[in-house]
Amino acid sequence: MSSSVEKMALVPDGARKAYAGLDEGASRNFHDVRHVVARNTEMHQTDGGFIKPVIFGGLDGILTSFAIVAAAAGGNMPVPVVIVLGFSNILADALAMGVGEFLSSKAENEWILRERAREKWEMENYPEGEIREMIDIYESRGMSREDATTVIETMAKYTEFFVDVMMSEELSLRVPEKDHKIESMKEGVVMFLSFATFGSLPILGYVLIPALYPSLGEHVLFVAACVVTGMVLFSLGCLKSMFSASNWLVCGLETLLLGGVCATVAFTVGQFVDGLIADS
Repeated sequence: MSSSVEKMALVPDGARKAYAGLDEGASRNFHDVRHVVARNTEMHQTDGGFIKPVIFGGLDGILTSFAIVAAAAGGNMPVPVVIVLGFSNILADALAMGVGEFLSSKAENEWILRERAREKWEMENYPEGEIREMIDIYESRGMSREDATTVIETMAKYTEFFVDVMMSEELSLRVPEKDHKIESMKEGVVMFLSFATFGSLPILGYVLIPALYPSLGEHVLFVAACVVTGMVLFSLGCLKSMFSASNWLVCGLETLLLGGVCATVAFTVGQFVDGLIADS
């Protein structure tokens, strides 16, 4: 078995590509190979892993910093002010985003585990009621009463497994892994790094370009920041299509357009406030 096929079997992207091309052979091969690999390796599927916080943290970061740059350009602020405001704001926001991601993820996982403990207690104390509830759910989704009873009573023999099924079917909750606190911390760190890294890009030009070309004016620096921000927004939008049913080009252009709207608003507000101050 080739390593490339094994990798395809370990990620949901293989199934998505097969479906996108309506390739029955690729779909069949994906599931066959995935079955073999799953029997020999411990698989942990997550909803995008750390790609999601990278993308959304990056989008938040670059939109936030470019809004500052646009507002500063609209308000005719000098370059040192843009640099100080930009980097200080990005660092503070990145810390807030990282801590917020960690705390929210940790709190959600702890709440889910409390709900699971309750469901397990109910199963241990009144299994007939839980089984009846699950039979009703499966019957409401199109199963016959007889088939639903057979399926649920079979699953109910395996308590831990059945409790996880109840969490999914009754409460629409996914039970986190045992090391969920470590995963939450990792997500927070990834969010912080992504926000800070992408958020620094529009402002870095105000530091690097004058060092290389001292004669360039503030207008050129702002145009360079616009170009860099536009390219990054489009790229992140394309990656964002991994979490939606939209085409990658549509997602990229949509993200670029929304970023442009945010920058336009910030630039206009900066001009307006600068005009008020100048007139006073």
